[in-house]
Amino acid sequence: MHGGPMSRTDVAQGYGSTAITITLTEDDLDPYITHASTRRWLTGPGLPGDSALLTFEELRRAGLRTVADSLGDPGPLAEELRDQLVIGALWGPDGGEAESILLDGETGEIATTYFFHDRPDLMETGPLAPSIETLTRFTETTDELTHLRGQFASYEGRRGPKTAAEASRRLLAVFESETDGEVPPFWKAAALIRPLALVAGPGTTSGLTLDIPARLLDQEFGHGTVARFEEVDFPATLTHEPTRRFLRETGLPEDAFLFHLDTDVPLPTLTEFYEDAPTEELPPRADQLIRLGYLLEDNSLVVDGATGEILTWSEPEGTLAPLNTDVSTLAFTLWLLHREKTIDADLSGELTAEAYDQLATTMLQTLSSVDPTGRAARTAGGGHPHYWTEAFQDEAGGVL
Repeated sequence: MHGGPMSRTDVAQGYGSTAITITLTEDDLDPYITHASTRRWLTGPGLPGDSALLTFEELRRAGLRTVADSLGDPGPLAEELRDQLVIGALWGPDGGEAESILLDGETGEIATTYFFHDRPDLMETGPLAPSIETLTRFTETTDELTHLRGQFASYEGRRGPKTAAEASRRLLAVFESETDGEVPPFWKAAALIRPLALVAGPGTTSGLTLDIPARLLDQEFGHGTVARFEEVDFPATLTHEPTRRFLRETGLPEDAFLFHLDTDVPLPTLTEFYEDAPTEELPPRADQLIRLGYLLEDNSLVVDGATGEILTWSEPEGTLAPLNTDVSTLAFTLWLLHREKTIDADLSGELTAEAYDQLATTMLQTLSSVDPTGRAARTAGGGHPHYWTEAFQDEAGGVL
């Protein structure tokens, strides 16, 4: 077992910008890696030290080590897993490290696995990339899309469904070109989901976080399924004009997955909603919180009439928690969830069946790129769970 940390960490020009790279020496590679092109890559260009997709911090911390070494006493570990090298991890839905990244020192192939220290016999691998060079290139290209740099720099300032579809085709073509068309689920999710953040632009005209394209919700949910409100429907405490305008002109889907809009107008404040069925305790300023509808599990979805912030009110728990920055990012979230389910259905459930956690991470990172509410809730710690973050991770509930 190699006991030392990485031999060299360099600051170099690469991966679309000035970046930290991790490289090894020839001595670091022996006796683990015999694959010639993998040896050349790890001692030459090296690995990105920072990415929104994955991390090689494991390699920096511990150096090269096998799965068997990592487990200590591997017991009934599958033979083909024993000598695989643990070099990093994918980021998980909660922002921590999730599946480990494995390198085959003889073939150069890259795979992922979950470590089950108590049941190594349950450990299985999934494909990630045919080589370390391809993994680096795929990571670089996806980061370029996220930051609209490199080959995606021309997308800066461009928004809308056509722009998102074009970016998706471009990213998928990169992945297909180096995998003989058999794109691993992780990269397929990246190509089909991440570009969806380009659908809505910054809110330069709406006064909200996003400018939602006209008819986007109607096209996604179907004609006649998006409700728009009139002035008479709003309580006096809804004073946030951009929210009023959005509800009048753009509207919200009446019956989206996980969300059901109140169509019994006028929209009530929480105080008014509970007048006929008093609850023990309402949140502060309940008369300024307007109920738009409800989520599953007895959660009311409300908008702060003064600020436009979207929150959830859990009656059973008596808690009020942030959900979305405003009604524009709420609409985007509902649209994103519906689009994902349509995409996965077109793939016969491939993404949810083969890579649910990877898909959940992709969805949450895509949502966070336009609305940081969930990320802020995780960073704050000790607060109430963020509804979308919890829901997207709920594989048993089949949310995605």
